[in-house]
Amino acid sequence: MKPVIFGLSGETLTPDERAFFAEAEPAGYILFRRNIADKAQLHALTDDLRALHGRDDLLVMIDQEGGRVARMQAPIWPSFPPGAVFDRLYDVAPSSAIAAARANACAIATTLAEGGVTVDALPLLDVRHDGASDIMGDRTLGAEPMRVAALGRAVLAGLADGGVVGIVKHMPGHGRAMVDSHHELPVVTADEEALASDLAPFQALRNAPMGMTAHVVYTTWDAALPASLSPTVIDRIIRRRIGFDGLLMSDDLDMKALKGDIPTLAAAVVAAGCDLALNCWGRMEDMVGIAKLLPDISEASRERLDRAMASVKRPVKGPPLEELLATRDALLAPVLA
Repeated sequence: MKPVIFGLSGETLTPDERAFFAEAEPAGYILFRRNIADKAQLHALTDDLRALHGRDDLLVMIDQEGGRVARMQAPIWPSFPPGAVFDRLYDVAPSSAIAAARANACAIATTLAEGGVTVDALPLLDVRHDGASDIMGDRTLGAEPMRVAALGRAVLAGLADGGVVGIVKHMPGHGRAMVDSHHELPVVTADEEALASDLAPFQALRNAPMGMTAHVVYTTWDAALPASLSPTVIDRIIRRRIGFDGLLMSDDLDMKALKGDIPTLAAAVVAAGCDLALNCWGRMEDMVGIAKLLPDISEASRERLDRAMASVKRPVKGPPLEELLATRDALLAPVLA
């Protein structure tokens, strides 16, 4: 098995993809809007991926946050609100906000599990800071670290209730970035004391099954390399100071924050300490290069992968989707009216 998550080019596997994936055996796959047409097609695609590898616990992930980040869209699937809605409700009624976040996450998970998707890149534990890039903005769960942690814990629990594994992101915190890492490399110059608040939600949820790194330079910890490529940040900050021992994947290698060819970047994030490299765009040339450069997955990373995928069992019978959505909407009524 190669320590990488690959994207797909379309709604079905091409013959070239089928042959390559069978040989390369990536740790998992990530789906985007280009891979999704309707419920039947999505289920057939995820079934096909599992059959190809003979792995019922195959990692099949998606970014289904709600708000502006939603790969599965209405009218086929429900619309989900961004994280900031739950932050607003917390101002009015903290317990209702936590219950609403959990019900909403369980509803998301119910739609994913129905289509054979097992992992969601949620929750964001990035603490929002005034003046930072809007790339986080309303996606975040707030500006107060312990509130972010409380809502994030509810999201992880809700996803688990619905049979899906959550990913805490973006470690060790993207909330201070002044530029969008999809387009350029953010550099955060905050000192150790200030950064402690960014770490706090991740420390509170250190036992999460999966995490994702940030393509951000933190000059206090490593002035030369972004977290995804920094052995110092991954070992000293994420693994030791935060105490995270779950499966750690990089953010997408195609983001413009990183410079260099994609196969070399994949090898570099794994060498730096990420368990898996994330390569989203399904370009065959890049994927072949990655498979050639990457070693086989390490014993420790395989153990983390297996542990994460075993952390959530499919519910025998959960609440109906309509009931979850109704519960969420009733709780959110004070801030959506």
